[in-house]
Amino acid sequence: MRIDSKAIKPRLWWIALVWGIAVVCTIAGVALFTGGIVSSVSDIAPTKTFASGETVTVPIDPANKPAVYLSSDTAVHYECQITNGARLAKTTGTQTVTSGSVKWEQILVINAPTRGDYQLSCTTQEQADVRYGVGRELTSAAGGIAGGVMALILLPGAGLLVAIAGTIIVLVRRSGARKRLAVGG
Repeated sequence: MRIDSKAIKPRLWWIALVWGIAVVCTIAGVALFTGGIVSSVSDIAPTKTFASGETVTVPIDPANKPAVYLSSDTAVHYECQITNGARLAKTTGTQTVTSGSVKWEQILVINAPTRGDYQLSCTTQEQADVRYGVGRELTSAAGGIAGGVMALILLPGAGLLVAIAGTIIVLVRRSGARKRLAVGG
């Protein structure tokens, strides 16, 4: 006796649906990861830039973890000063961020006592093409990057679990329905 395939429930399109959910979750995870990385880089990259010997007024909020960046094609010796009781501290290691086509190296962190405007100047001994900028510490971007990585892992993982569980449930229920129809028919 032949069993009518239309009588077997649930339909096979449910398998396609759960795997479609897995694909959507993967795309969303990749998009959130990419968005987290891009926004983190744009958040930390220098927004206020200036040349060697220039004095600029920069609004500093200690909660934003401000930092001084340098962009140069060659190694340079620099010296920077800041006003109003703020202090500059050298960073350890080499930390760089690229914004657009400009590669910035974090050289100093700004330890400001309070939120406000500060006068900052940096000079270079060499006659090189040097730009300075004020942005945020690279470590302040860790939250955005970590969130992006979590989205990249958790969303596709959840989608995969839904797809696998959905496939198993559909196949088991179809098998049971096929057996019931065979016995009853």
